[in-house]
Amino acid sequence: MNNAKISTKKLNLYYGANHALKDVDMDITANAITAFIGPSGCGKSTFLKTLNRMNDLVDGVKIDGEVTLDGENIYDEKVDTTLLRKKVGMVFQQPNPFPMSIYDNIAYGPRIHGIKSKARLDEIVEESLKGAAIFDEVKDRLKKSALGLSGGQQQRLCIARALAVQPEVLLMDEPTSALDPISTLKIEDLMEDLKKKYTVVVVTHNMQQAARVSDETAFFLVGEVVEKDITSNIFARPKDKRTEDYITGRFG
Repeated sequence: MNNAKISTKKLNLYYGANHALKDVDMDITANAITAFIGPSGCGKSTFLKTLNRMNDLVDGVKIDGEVTLDGENIYDEKVDTTLLRKKVGMVFQQPNPFPMSIYDNIAYGPRIHGIKSKARLDEIVEESLKGAAIFDEVKDRLKKSALGLSGGQQQRLCIARALAVQPEVLLMDEPTSALDPISTLKIEDLMEDLKKKYTVVVVTHNMQQAARVSDETAFFLVGEVVEKDITSNIFARPKDKRTEDYITGRFG
């Protein structure tokens, strides 16, 4: 399967003296959901953030190796990180809507990227909210504060906000860990839909979630990728004893 949307080669990341990612080689398949699993602090979220250079914002980080998006190295100094983060959107663990109306939350990104027409913004807001399966719940209160939504709705709003700038890749860092089971299910259903249009990468501490939603799974341990394969293989026939031990709950 080499329709990789993102590839990393010999990717190393250091936080000061701490070697947090070690020689990570990975292809992330286009229009699929790739899940990262592994114990806390094993590098899953750190790796996720290298894919849109969010780690650039952290002091004392040193990165070497290569990350390519559609064959282009995103760490090239000519790369405009604002445009990169438009292509590679991110949804965080805690829903973080802006303290403004639902409409303005979604229109915020497109406005930054120069879209001024009200008709076009109206269209983007509706499309994005529909894309995040929340339009019907909020269509009558678009002018009200996004902070009045429930946690699960806020998280879908944040997904809609990421979709509004028409990304190609959506990174999700434990997107349901702060949510109740019903909201979690809605976001899992939504991920299934999203992969038709986007490449989705999700970090999850919930192995059942990885087994349910992802096409491919990578198992991280102390900064290394132990193995990555089709999800059913990782869970039913892992090649590495450490993967098996983690999945069967012997450690982690």
